[in-house]
Amino acid sequence: MNRNLSFRSRKEPPRQRFGISTLRGMQAPELSRKMTKLIKSENSAIGAHEAAGRERTSIAAQLSEWGEATEDDNVSDISDKLGVMLAEIGEQEDNFAQNLEDYRGILKQIRNMEASVQPSRDQRQKVTDEIAKLKYKDPSSPRLVTLEHELVRAEAQNLVAEAQLSNTTRQKLKEAYDIHLAAVIERAEKQTILARHARRLLNYIDDSPVVPGDARQAYDNEPLARQVLEDAENDLREWQPSVEPITSAAGQESPVHVNGAGVNGHDDVSERQSEVLENASVNPHEGYTEPVGSGALPAKMVVEPSLA
Repeated sequence: MNRNLSFRSRKEPPRQRFGISTLRGMQAPELSRKMTKLIKSENSAIGAHEAAGRERTSIAAQLSEWGEATEDDNVSDISDKLGVMLAEIGEQEDNFAQNLEDYRGILKQIRNMEASVQPSRDQRQKVTDEIAKLKYKDPSSPRLVTLEHELVRAEAQNLVAEAQLSNTTRQKLKEAYDIHLAAVIERAEKQTILARHARRLLNYIDDSPVVPGDARQAYDNEPLARQVLEDAENDLREWQPSVEPITSAAGQESPVHVNGAGVNGHDDVSERQSEVLENASVNPHEGYTEPVGSGALPAKMVVEPSLA
């Protein structure tokens, strides 16, 4: 492939302007910002796949309606059956979007863990800064001993937190993209099945030219065209995943995860914090802005085209 081997730019990042949105961005955990942005971008992409599926189904219906209006038995029958096949192709786009939602849910677990680790990092840094300031102002202060003991505890807590984060990140990254890429393969294989059978229908359009005044032969391929739909339905029903399983060494619970408790004694992150992270609007140049509405698309059109 004639393209760069990495998306990562080697240029220095642009200096950010300080503004109100910058202050709002400080409210979100620094560690989870990039994953939060990725999750929100995936939400938009999923919506686009759902919209594409609905559009494909609508276009398929329009094709069928147009064919009926031609009052040509051959064109009417084949366009109707092509519409059924194209609607099924659109339905696969919607199924793909549903699988992406599962993948996106796994990414949220990484984001939530990142958000839960941030306080332990902040506490360690806070104690470190206090010790440095006190050593500068009053090197003989008895409070130094207390702070150093507190730093030992903070570092121990952070060590556990970082181990949890590393384990969760690696495990869930594999799990998430296993789901994502398997969904890509499933959509491609099923749409290929449908497209191949749909192309068979084109052979039943008699495009031999006629001269003015001559009548075309009566259309008698309707049973054969119906068989194409049945073949496609059978192939979809018999489809089985062909992907190789992804190996994982994470069969046992990590020893640093005690009694199911997350970092700082809480389950990874609270539901309320998760919702705030989910609704935080990300500005690519100025960090986060205030929480916004979900921006979700209207309820999906339920389309169940019959292949019979």
